[in-house]
Amino acid sequence: MFNTALTWNDLLFLAQGAGMTLAVTGLSVAAGTVLGVIFGVMRFQLGPYWFAPLTFLLDIFRSVPLLIQLVLGNALQSIMRLGWPPFTTSCVVLSLYTAAYCTEIVRGGISAVPPNTRRAGRSLGLTWSQDMRYIVTPLAVRVSLPAWIGLTLGVMKDSALVLWLGLIELLRASQILVTRLQEPLFILLICGAFYFIISFPVARFGGYLEKRWSPND
Repeated sequence: MFNTALTWNDLLFLAQGAGMTLAVTGLSVAAGTVLGVIFGVMRFQLGPYWFAPLTFLLDIFRSVPLLIQLVLGNALQSIMRLGWPPFTTSCVVLSLYTAAYCTEIVRGGISAVPPNTRRAGRSLGLTWSQDMRYIVTPLAVRVSLPAWIGLTLGVMKDSALVLWLGLIELLRASQILVTRLQEPLFILLICGAFYFIISFPVARFGGYLEKRWSPND
C-alpha cells in the first residue's frame, strides 16, 4: 500500500509556487510581446541595416543561456543600486528574453503577407496605418500564432530558472518538499501535473484559434 507524508498544506505550497510561475510568465510574456511587436514592425520597416544595433542586442538575449542572463541581470541591478526585488529582476530579464524571440516571430509574420496584397490595398487608397490594421495584422497574427504559443509555453518552463534568484516558484517549491519529505518521484510527478494543468489551456486555446481561423483561408 502506498503511503506518503505529503499533506494538504504541502499541496497548497506547490499551488502557491504554481501561482508564482504564472505571475512571472504572464507579466514577462505580456511585456515581451508588446516590445516584440514594436521591434518586429521596426525591423521590417527599417530593414536589417538601420536596425542592426538593436538586432545585435536582441541576438545576445537569444544566444546567451537564460540562467546566465538572470544572474548577470541580478548582479547588474545590484551594482547600479536599483534595489529591485528578485521578482522584478526576473520579470525584466524574462521580458527582454521573450522580446528577442517575439521580434523575429512578428517580423516573419509580416514578411509572410504577400506584397501584392499590400500593394492592392494601397492602390485602393489605404494609408500605411490602415494597411497594417486591416490587411497585415489579421494575416500576420494567423501566421505568427503557433510560434507565439510555443514561445509562451517555453517561457513558462524556463521561468523555473528564477529559483536561482531566490523566488519560490513551482520547481523550487517541489525541491523544498523533496528535501524535507524524501519522496522525489511522487513530488516531481505532482509538480509535472501542475505544469501540465497550467500549460494545457494555453496550448488548447492556440489550437482553438487556429481551427477557428482555418475555414477563412
